[in-house]
Amino acid sequence: MDRTEPGLEHAVVDGVATVVISNPAKRNAMTAAMWSALPGLLERLAADPAVGVLVLTGAGDTFCAGADIASLRDPADDPQALAVAAEEALAAFPRPTLAVIRGYCVGGGSQLAAACDLRFAEEGASFGVTPAKLGVVYAASSTRRLVALTGPATAKHLLFSGELIDTARALRTGLVDEVLPAGKLDKRVEAYVRTLVARSRLTQAAAKEFAAGREDRDAYWAEQARRGGDTAEGVAAFLERRAPRFTWTD
Repeated sequence: MDRTEPGLEHAVVDGVATVVISNPAKRNAMTAAMWSALPGLLERLAADPAVGVLVLTGAGDTFCAGADIASLRDPADDPQALAVAAEEALAAFPRPTLAVIRGYCVGGGSQLAAACDLRFAEEGASFGVTPAKLGVVYAASSTRRLVALTGPATAKHLLFSGELIDTARALRTGLVDEVLPAGKLDKRVEAYVRTLVARSRLTQAAAKEFAAGREDRDAYWAEQARRGGDTAEGVAAFLERRAPRFTWTD
């Protein structure tokens, strides 16, 4: 893809799928076409058994400055519905997801980051949820996800004001999980995703469902654990003082 044109780039290397938001002329703002393309891309990556972890990031020195405001002029595109569909597809991705954030993470960018399981940011990043600047009603599902991360007071501050907050406040309020000094983010992400890929997909998949609030699959996951072999392999590896070779796949 021509990096000067807006779009979503992706690659799969050593079990890690990396999706890059790329719209360099507009700080990686999401166009209607990009919102539309994300669910299908995620579906294809989820179907790839080689993918154990998904990393979402932005091209260059910014994550995503939100939706391309020009798209809001055409109601036929229904940009909010497109954004919510993309956000929900990301939240439903069956394996661990990590947003890697530099620079601006604003509006739709914050929606995408919040839909990931975890968020690592570089010092100096800025975060904002900005529908009040445009008179847009933020979707109920997006609002609930933001409240679950930050608590109601911080979510209300972000939604009522549209003001940007820095990495220190984002970390303190739970909007991000780790903040790394400049130049240290890539190394930390590389080490962390290596750890995730080496762990049991069975454990991760069950934990992801339970953390999302699902309460009707205890018996299913107990059966998967009994039949899948990961538990026996994990115990054997521990006793034999070696790295486990987990084999369960969803």
